[in-house]
Amino acid sequence: MAKVAMTVNGKAVSGEVEGRTLLVQFLREGLGLTGTHVGCDTSQCGACVVHIDGAAVKACAVFALDAEGASVRTIEGMANADGSLSAIQQAFQDHHALQCGFCTPGMVMSAAALLAENPKPTEREVREYLEGNLCRCTGYHNIVKAIMAASGQEVAIAAE
Repeated sequence: MAKVAMTVNGKAVSGEVEGRTLLVQFLREGLGLTGTHVGCDTSQCGACVVHIDGAAVKACAVFALDAEGASVRTIEGMANADGSLSAIQQAFQDHHALQCGFCTPGMVMSAAALLAENPKPTEREVREYLEGNLCRCTGYHNIVKAIMAASGQEVAIAAE
């Protein structure tokens, strides 16, 4: 066992982990932050996306020990300080960008990373950025609409 310490959603946390413990396991099982989902265990689906030092990463592909000293942000840390939904979360609600909700945390986290890098992406840029996130319910159109709306752009998304 090894000790690991990091900042998660603005709070200093620590715990003991085995060397093989994945960050997603530490967040969910060690810290009780179950909003980060485990979908595929192969880093294919994006349900486990979190931010490490501002970069979007799949938490199932990172060992907890590799996040030592890092600043980690999960979906639980996305709400505004007063507890209200962030602009991205609100846009997902307003544009019906979720159905079963399983992919939603990863989609929101990826959207936040995209908009931090590119505040006014085109529809194509949004779609390309989300290639690492899978959704089995929505067909992506409303997700793209929500991200465009969160960026301050309203776009009529044509079905592909």
